[in-house]
Amino acid sequence: MSEQAPNFPDSTSDRLASDTLLVRNYLASVPVKNITGESEQQQYRRDIAALLKEKKAVLVAHYYTDPELQSLAEETGGLVADSLEMARFGRDCEGDMLVVAGVRFMGETACILSPNKTVLMPDLEATCSLDIACPIEKFSAFCDQHPDRTVVVYANTSAAVKARADWVVTSSIALEIVEHLKARGEKILWAPDKHLGRYIQDKTGADMLLWDSACIVHEEFKAKGLLDMKAIYPNAKVLAHPESPSSVLEIADVVGSTSQLIKAACELPEDTFIVATDQGIFYKMQQLAPEKTFIVAPTAGNDASCRSCASCPWMGMNSLQAMYQSLRDGSNRITVEPALAKKAMIPLQRMLDFAAQHRMQVKGKA
Repeated sequence: MSEQAPNFPDSTSDRLASDTLLVRNYLASVPVKNITGESEQQQYRRDIAALLKEKKAVLVAHYYTDPELQSLAEETGGLVADSLEMARFGRDCEGDMLVVAGVRFMGETACILSPNKTVLMPDLEATCSLDIACPIEKFSAFCDQHPDRTVVVYANTSAAVKARADWVVTSSIALEIVEHLKARGEKILWAPDKHLGRYIQDKTGADMLLWDSACIVHEEFKAKGLLDMKAIYPNAKVLAHPESPSSVLEIADVVGSTSQLIKAACELPEDTFIVATDQGIFYKMQQLAPEKTFIVAPTAGNDASCRSCASCPWMGMNSLQAMYQSLRDGSNRITVEPALAKKAMIPLQRMLDFAAQHRMQVKGKA
């Protein structure tokens, strides 16, 4: 059985369009490019490294951030990973402060798992289209309309949405958890990414009611462009994240989370890959498989005519300069109200316990 949640165009889509415009204007005017020379760039790196040491802070960066931030995280003893692994690493590492290079829900997840640590972000305006498109008021009302369904939400959601859920999942464990729930006879309400939800539904046959939203990066990958690219590189393997449309996933040789795609890039014998996910992931792929070639999958447009061009605009709001200023001033602190964090931890812990019981490593795009 397949149902789809109603679309809420008036406020949610308007807010998404407004926030996307905000990001475009921000990137046009804000000083991500103020670091004009290599010497200035290196100075920021040295200053950030010194501040991390001085403040007993750890830098964790998402796979989709700028390569400069990813390499800095590794060089200073931090981590480059998906959002949940970033948060778990931050929870388990020594230090009083976490600096999260990513988007807002990642900072919130770090707060939930590390309530006694200070969590900073380079820019508090960095958010996520999936988070924006699933506001807690409308989502909670929708859940109330379907009390017979188990609520499963993707990690790319706000702390408030997580607190309303029964389960939180990442892309690498979602299939197993949904199969588990189906075996128990449970019907599922899934949010927020409809493409990932449909992929899981097709794989498991579960009864899933899907919230209607999508990632602005992955939704722009198109089957026709991918087939055209395959004609140019007939021996290339296609790697795709399951947030992509089903027509793209049907062409893909490997469908998986960020960590699964990186693993495939390293282990498959082919030397050329067309990659349908945010191109920030190329830093880690090229680091681990330097002898291989990685090509960005084509999107619906290019330059000004597409919304993302395989690069999340909110991830782009993270910069060395913004990180330095946040660390220097102690600004851009992320907080989650303790009562809300306690509620959100319940479905997060449920996933972690499931993973431990099944000896799985919980990684994903989120």
